[in-house]
Amino acid sequence: MSLQNQSKFNQLSLEKHLKNYFGYDSFRPGQKEIIQTALQQKDLLIVMPTGGGKSLCFQLPALLKSGLTIVVSPLISLMQDQVESLQDNGITATFLNSSLGLTETRRRETDIMQGKIKLLYVAPERLLSDKFLPFLELINAQQGISTFAIDEAHCVSEWGHDFRPEYRQLQMLRESYPDVPMMALTATATKRVREDIIAQLNLQKPYIHIASFFRSNLYYEVRQKTNAKNTFAETLQIIRTVGGSGIIYCNSRKRVDEIAYKLRQNNVSALPYHAGMNDEDRTTNQTKFIRDDVDVIVATVAFGMGIDKPDVRFVIHYDLPKNIEGYYQETGRSGRDGEAAQCILFFSYGDKKNIEYLIGQKGDEQEQRIAEQQLRRMINYAEATDCRHRILLGYFGEDFPGNCGNCDNCKYPKPIEDWTIEAMKFLSCVARTKERFGMTHIIEVLRGSKNQKVLERKHDKLSTYGIGKDRTVEQWKNLARSLLHRGLMEETTDGYSVLKLNQNSWDVMGKKIKVEIAIEKKHQIEKTTTSLATDEQRLFEELRGLRKRIADEQMVAPYVVFHDSNLRDMAQKRPQKLDEFIEISGVGSRKRDKYGKQFIEVIRNYCAEYGLPTKSEPIRELAKVVDNVPSLTQIETLELYKKGLSIDAIANERGLKTSTIASHLAELIEKEQPVDIDKLVKPEIQKEIIAAIEEVGDEKLTPLYEYLQERYSYDDIKLVRAFLRSDRLDF
Repeated sequence: MSLQNQSKFNQLSLEKHLKNYFGYDSFRPGQKEIIQTALQQKDLLIVMPTGGGKSLCFQLPALLKSGLTIVVSPLISLMQDQVESLQDNGITATFLNSSLGLTETRRRETDIMQGKIKLLYVAPERLLSDKFLPFLELINAQQGISTFAIDEAHCVSEWGHDFRPEYRQLQMLRESYPDVPMMALTATATKRVREDIIAQLNLQKPYIHIASFFRSNLYYEVRQKTNAKNTFAETLQIIRTVGGSGIIYCNSRKRVDEIAYKLRQNNVSALPYHAGMNDEDRTTNQTKFIRDDVDVIVATVAFGMGIDKPDVRFVIHYDLPKNIEGYYQETGRSGRDGEAAQCILFFSYGDKKNIEYLIGQKGDEQEQRIAEQQLRRMINYAEATDCRHRILLGYFGEDFPGNCGNCDNCKYPKPIEDWTIEAMKFLSCVARTKERFGMTHIIEVLRGSKNQKVLERKHDKLSTYGIGKDRTVEQWKNLARSLLHRGLMEETTDGYSVLKLNQNSWDVMGKKIKVEIAIEKKHQIEKTTTSLATDEQRLFEELRGLRKRIADEQMVAPYVVFHDSNLRDMAQKRPQKLDEFIEISGVGSRKRDKYGKQFIEVIRNYCAEYGLPTKSEPIRELAKVVDNVPSLTQIETLELYKKGLSIDAIANERGLKTSTIASHLAELIEKEQPVDIDKLVKPEIQKEIIAAIEEVGDEKLTPLYEYLQERYSYDDIKLVRAFLRSDRLDF
C-alpha cells in the first residue's frame, strides 16, 4: 500500500483506533486535524493547555506510522507515567533513562531493534550523548524513525519560564535527520517563545495549532495574606472543603517542610517535595501522591512539570509566584480530567520583597529587568479587579471577553464606576510624555509630584500635570491595570514596561469606548460542588477503592486504571454487562476485558445492597484547626531541650541567639509542649514575675522588666508569661 493510500486509510480509521486504544468515542477540539497533519509527514508546533490532550497528538500517529516515534521528555517521572498508561492500553512503549540498570537497558534496546516498540521516551541529555547517537543511527537504518516529538518544548526558549540549555542542542536532530518530521508540544508559550521554538528546532513551515488557553473548569481566586495562622487555617479549610488530591506551592524549602508537617498534625495526609531532598525521597513522595497514598503534596516549583495526574482538585499558591507563565502552568495541573478544580493564590507584599531580593542576585542586568517586569505583571494579576481568566489568556495573546463566571472577580462582582474621564486623562498623559515611561511615572505626573525625574523632564509643564490629584495612587494603578488587561493600552515586554497607545486608546480618548472599572476588592470562599447525587457519590467512592487496590497490585498510579471522570460515569450509568461497560467514557476493548468484570461486580453488589436512590447524608462540619502545632524550628529546639541541654547550649548547637531559643521555648510552653518551667526559671523568681504581671499586665515585656527593676532578664519574663498563659499554674 502506498504512503498516500495508507495515510488515507489511517485517517478514515482514526475514530476506530481512538476508541480501541484509548477508550474515547470522539476527539477533543483540534486533535483530529493535528493527527491528520502529522500523518502527512509535516513539522508541527502544538500549544495546548494542560489537560487539552497533547500526548494523544503524537501517540496515536505513532501507532499508525511505520517506524519508531521518539519522544523527548525532560523528566523521569513523566516518562514512567506516560509509558505505564500506554502499556495499560495495550500500546508498546518504553523509556530509557538513568533509573534502569544495564541489563534492563540492554533488554529494552533489543526490543527496540526488533521492532517491538512504537514509542520510545528519552531525555535530551541521553538522546544526544556520544553513546546514544550511534544507536539512533542504527534504529533509523534498520526500521526508521517516524517522528521526533519534543515534549515541554518551551524549555528550548530562553524566554520561556523553564529554559533548559540542553534543549537547545536538539537542533542537531534536524541536521542529522532532515527528512524526519518533528512535533514540538508545550502547554504555555507566548508569541516570543513560539517564535523561538520554531527557530531553535529549525521547524520547516510548521503547522501551528494554538488551542484556547481557557480552562472553564478552573476557579481562580486571590486572597490577601493576613498572618501565618489565618493563612494556614484558610488553607486547611480549602483542603477539607474541596477534598481529593491537591498541590500546595511554596517559595522556600523551609516553608514546604513546615506546611507539610502542620498539615499532618491536622490529620491531612501530606508530604513535602523540594530540591533539598535526595532523589530517592523526592521520587518516593511523588509516587505516593500520584498513587493516592497521600492527598496533598507541598512543594517548591521543583515539582510539577509533566506530572500526569488528572484528578488534582486544587492548587494552592501559598506564596506569590515569580511570573504568570509559571503560575498558569502550575495551576493547570489541576482539573486535567475536566472536572471542577480550585486555584487559590495567597498574596502579600512581603512575598514581593522576597522575590525582588532574589532578582537582585542575578548577575545579568537584562535578566534582572525581564524578571522584574514579569513580577510586576504577576502583581498586577494579584491586585486586579478584572476577570482573572481574561488576564491570563491576554498574557498569551488570546482575546477573551471576560465575565467567565468562574473566578472571584466575576463570581462576586465589585461595585462598578464610570472612569472614562479618568481613563482619558491617563492616556492623554501617556501621549504627552511621548509613550516613553511606565505606570509609576505617569501617575506621578497626574498627581502633580515634584519628583526629580518629573521636574528634570519638565513634565510639570504639561497640561496633564496635577489633573489627577483627586485620585489616590492605588486608584490610578487600578485603572492602569484595567486598561492593560482590556487591551485599551499596551506595555513593552523587553524588561522596561513602557506604556504604549493603540487604536483602542485613541478610541477611549475620542469617547468612542466607555471605561468602567471595579472600585473595591473582596474575596469570597468558593466551594466546589459535585455533580453526583449522594447515592452515586457513595458508589463512586467504592469504585475508587477498587481502582486503588488494582493500581497497588499492578504498582501503577490509580489514574492509569481509570480517571475519576470514568468512575463518575460508571456511578451514574451503573453498567451491568460488558457490552454496557464499554460504553463508559475511557473504556476501550482492552480495559473492558481487563477490568470490566471486577468493576461490574462492585456496581451490581452496591445496587443490590443499597438500592437506588439512597437517603442523603448530612454534610459533616469542618474539623477545627489545630492551632498549637509547633513549627519545625521549634521542634528542633524542643528535641535538644529533651536531651537536657540548657538554653545557652541549645543556642550554641543551633547557631542561634539565646533570646531566639528562649522565644522558641516560650512558644512551646504556650502550645502545651513538654517543657518544664522549673528547669528554666526558679520557682521563687516565677512568683515575683507572676505578681508583676498581675499588677502591670502581660501585653508588653518592657513595662514588666522596668517594674521588676531590671532584676530579671527579658527571657525569664517571657518564659513565665508563657507559662501563665498556658493555664498550667499549680502554685
